[in-house]
Amino acid sequence: MFLLKLSIILIAAEFGGYVCRKLKQPTVLGQLIMGILIGPSLLGLVEPTETFAHLSELGVILLMFIAGLETDLNEMIESGKSSTLIALGGVAIPILLGVGASLLFGRTPIEGFFIGVILSATSVSITVETLREIDKLKTKQGITILGAAVIDDVIGIVLLSLVTGFIKPSATQGFLIVCVKIVAFFILAIVAGIVIIRLSKKLFGSKIISARVAIVGLVFCLLMSFVSEELGVAAITGAYVAGIILSATPFRNKVSQRTQELSYLLLTPIFFVVTGMKVDVTHLLDDWLFGVVLLVVAVIGKLLGCGVTARLSGFDKKESMQIGIGMIPRGEVALIVTDIGLRLNVVPSGVFAAIIFMILATTVVTPPILKNSFS
Repeated sequence: MFLLKLSIILIAAEFGGYVCRKLKQPTVLGQLIMGILIGPSLLGLVEPTETFAHLSELGVILLMFIAGLETDLNEMIESGKSSTLIALGGVAIPILLGVGASLLFGRTPIEGFFIGVILSATSVSITVETLREIDKLKTKQGITILGAAVIDDVIGIVLLSLVTGFIKPSATQGFLIVCVKIVAFFILAIVAGIVIIRLSKKLFGSKIISARVAIVGLVFCLLMSFVSEELGVAAITGAYVAGIILSATPFRNKVSQRTQELSYLLLTPIFFVVTGMKVDVTHLLDDWLFGVVLLVVAVIGKLLGCGVTARLSGFDKKESMQIGIGMIPRGEVALIVTDIGLRLNVVPSGVFAAIIFMILATTVVTPPILKNSFS
């Protein structure tokens, strides 16, 4: 039965991608829509079981690993200041707008702040795939989006631990622990990066590199993802950092080529289809008005917070708009924060449906808009 359902997922991914290519839209859009169609809330052909969830997680980890491998480390360092400013703008404005919208609908201030934290999250997996498809991932805008998204996630994790401490006083100490863990991860990543880059250039600088080095690179990616998750940072951040480290080594192309073969043939399509399968369309109308308001706030928050900050950082008007659009999608990060809110009884079921609608809409509308912005 597993093999049959896996076949259905891959057929759906290929068919959805084919239709979107014919319509000159990003492939990922068709895969997401096909996931919704074959998922439990519509046709019910496949359910997002734990096995598919694990394959999906591996798919997004490899996607971010490849994005890291294709990133120029020097350009990433140069864009560090602008990425930080863009990330700060992309967190502050959505939180302010989220609190305002929540208070307007009669929510408590703590609920409003929690919803604001959800709106501040950025899921760049959709953006990464779209930029890769149109060959814009290595542009200055693409590198800045990736850098800002990593910083965005770190700020979001710190804010989440802070608001959790307010709701559960016993967890206040956890705020400092979270900060220490995050710092520890990035110190570990910097040390590991320096060691690996120097050793690789010394050992492989003048040798023919075997294709088997891709296995070593993949293991390093998985280990970095594991360590980052254990230290409170998203696994996809660890995978992206691992890719950046290996991008400065002589075997970068070997690792990238082999990883892409595995990822784009099997795991990445599974990720996007399974993401669509998780959407329950039956609950999207539970609080549709608040959902529409959240969607508007989510889009405006990133366009203003990231786009305007990018403009102030030296990007021209078109580039700033592209960066703002690239930061719009909310996905697994927002879902994780929402799940915590449900467990803390901060996010009521009606609000949960509205948040799901916002996440789905930002995920679906971003690929075609982002593609058109580069036309």
